[in-house]
Amino acid sequence: METNQIYLEILKQVKEGVYFVDTNRKITFWNDHAEQITGFNASEVLNKHCFDNILNHVDDEGNHLCKEGCPLHLTVVDGIKREASVYLHHKNGYRVPVKIRIYPLYDNGLLIGAIELFTDEKLPKELLKDIENLKVLAMTDQLTGMANRRYLESFLSNKIKELEEFNTPFGIAMIDIDYFKVVNDTYGHDTGDLTLQMASKSLVNAIRSTDIVGRWGGDEFLVIFSAQNIEQLEQISERMRMLVETSSVQRKETNIHITISIGAVFVQSATTKDEIINIADKLMYQSKQKGRNCFSDRIL
Repeated sequence: METNQIYLEILKQVKEGVYFVDTNRKITFWNDHAEQITGFNASEVLNKHCFDNILNHVDDEGNHLCKEGCPLHLTVVDGIKREASVYLHHKNGYRVPVKIRIYPLYDNGLLIGAIELFTDEKLPKELLKDIENLKVLAMTDQLTGMANRRYLESFLSNKIKELEEFNTPFGIAMIDIDYFKVVNDTYGHDTGDLTLQMASKSLVNAIRSTDIVGRWGGDEFLVIFSAQNIEQLEQISERMRMLVETSSVQRKETNIHITISIGAVFVQSATTKDEIINIADKLMYQSKQKGRNCFSDRIL
């Protein structure tokens, strides 16, 4: 076996996503772990161009990097190594946070393309174990695999106790999918279920491992997260809004996009669970009235 072929065989097995592009940004190599992270197999991406928006990277601000400011493209042009944290678009429609590293490729001193390595920034093993325990306790939603209402209420009660005992503020966000009934009526309930799953995964990937998102009921989600101030609350709310907006469900030849309306509360004063939920719910409906695909917030 030739030396180059041996290298390729090794790269196929490494535990990071790896792909090569030439100077025209055509994908010439796609390893096994890239398939696992993205859902796309090699036959679907080889000889296509990265700017065809296969992975459709966006940053924390919602900028579409494949169209404007692609780090891989910049490295192909100037030969400079780069690193970045972005969100790729999984084949099933949801957003996945990844850490990317890009290196120029040379042949006899001539720049011939670039290699991108990427790893998915998944939840720590400890939290995954907790999730498995929740399943045993029937505290997960069967459709999305997320925490269900019962667990969310328990988690919120604990947050209120922490606030009372240690003066630790936190944030919550009530989220509703905009025009979800239209999705169900137009494409059917199977597609509606896929849409809920897509939205839930994008929301999970928008928050930190210490936070929690769960299905409150129907097409409503509740997020409970650590926040030191209203600015952090707004930052997380905007990230959730952006990641869902830039996700999609593919059904036959149609990409189905959705948006969400958010009511967010920064809780810094002791109060009841029902009062917090009631305020978040009213703020969510304010977002609906403002035109949807936005968030409304307040300090409590």
